[in-house]
Amino acid sequence: MNLQNVEFVTSVAKPNTFPVEGLPQIAFAGKSNVGKSSVLNCLLRRKNFARVGQKPGKTAHINFFRVDNQAFFVDLPGYGYAQVSASEKERWGRLTQAYFAQPDRITLGVLIVDARHKPTALDVVMADLFRSTERPFFVVANKLDKLKKSEVEPNMACIRETLRLDEKTPVLPFSAEKGTGRDALLTAINHAGQ
Repeated sequence: MNLQNVEFVTSVAKPNTFPVEGLPQIAFAGKSNVGKSSVLNCLLRRKNFARVGQKPGKTAHINFFRVDNQAFFVDLPGYGYAQVSASEKERWGRLTQAYFAQPDRITLGVLIVDARHKPTALDVVMADLFRSTERPFFVVANKLDKLKKSEVEPNMACIRETLRLDEKTPVLPFSAEKGTGRDALLTAINHAGQ
């Protein structure tokens, strides 16, 4: 898959407007301040393809990017800390639920968490949503560059345990800042697309 050949397709605010093209969909989810857009930009080697906001909660819709006419990268709304109204958070939740309501649409799930901290209750809910699709998913532990070497292994174990991951669900240590883990993430995505 040529990641240089990527285009923004649509930003979906209502469930009945999801694209119907039959391409594999790789869904990216994570809480509002976890660096989801930065992970996408690192993966695509673009500066601001996915918008990086000064304030968490920039992704208010479900954004679809067509990659090399082979797959969609689907950027789901961030959850958690965004400084938005309760009604807006509810709208995001309904939109995300509608997306997951058709599990055959998802080829691969990518759940982005903060490598520094124990996953939140909302991270656990998102992991359960991905599990409910019965499609493969994996966890990207972003902000690895903020950890000491001695913290990496115990933090990855904590993430695995908190999210109740089975053996076949990988946890990839990642740093969008440094590009660490990019190749491993790319390999996992390419395998899913085959």
